[in-house]
Amino acid sequence: MTRDASRPRTPGAGGGRRLLRSGEDFDIIIGFLGFWALVLLVVTVWMEVTAQPALGWALGLLAMLLALYGMVRLRRRLPERR
Repeated sequence: MTRDASRPRTPGAGGGRRLLRSGEDFDIIIGFLGFWALVLLVVTVWMEVTAQPALGWALGLLAMLLALYGMVRLRRRLPERR
């Protein structure tokens, strides 16, 4: 019983991988936000061209772009992937 207590502790499965994966998680979120920003851009332009109210779409696009900008800034602080 005491034999296990003296063994050095090693990180569990994926313990070191979690630090690298956090950057990948940010990349996935950035891609998701980028896709929806592109969709909102197309919808906003279409609404403007067809002379329909586009203020709500434009504000949604602004919010998406601000979120995307914030995620890119946060991603730069993380260590590079290996």
